[in-house]
Amino acid sequence: MSIAGCWNLTPHVKQWLDERNMTTKDAYKYFVLKAQEIAIDLNWIPVNWEETFNSFGGSLNPRTVVHNWLGPGVCPKVVAKGLRCIMSNQGVWYLDHLDVPWEQVYTAEPLAGIDDTAQQKLVLGGEVCMWGETADTSDVQQTIWPRAAAAAERMWSQLEAISAQDLETTVLARLHYFRCLLNHRGIAAAPVTNFYARRPPIGPGSCFVQ
Repeated sequence: MSIAGCWNLTPHVKQWLDERNMTTKDAYKYFVLKAQEIAIDLNWIPVNWEETFNSFGGSLNPRTVVHNWLGPGVCPKVVAKGLRCIMSNQGVWYLDHLDVPWEQVYTAEPLAGIDDTAQQKLVLGGEVCMWGETADTSDVQQTIWPRAAAAAERMWSQLEAISAQDLETTVLARLHYFRCLLNHRGIAAAPVTNFYARRPPIGPGSCFVQ
């Protein structure tokens, strides 16, 4: 059940809303802005999921960092308003999405659509996310590695350093090597070129070619 659904079914919360003639959407905005106010008073920096920006971006505190996750195109809008952004586009950087190959992880660009250098500095970076609904101790390492390494190199590289036409002859060899290094150190990294992440090797052979 959604937060709004819980609010409407909780008598004292519903009463609170009715007394103030507020909808659950109003209450969500009130809650977020109140939490921001508390954080700012403590000299903390509020980091909000992008829903807050999409719903009432003009009301967010100027110190807010917006965490993009729903899809592409949000960070350009965020930095255009002078706010900071973290890119975690679920289409490419949610590791529990097993059908996203390493190439898509690697070529995801946090600065895409942001040409102004001053606005580019407002993108703090990116984050790959490992959610736990489909992972536990039996498969979490294979789900994280080696695709997280692809995102790491992307974030540590200049925008100009990425060449989508050259991945097979440059980046792939490094990822194969890194995967083997992880395996050698006891980290259960999955084969690099699996169509689905964390699948086992298709047959016997060196970890450099699996």
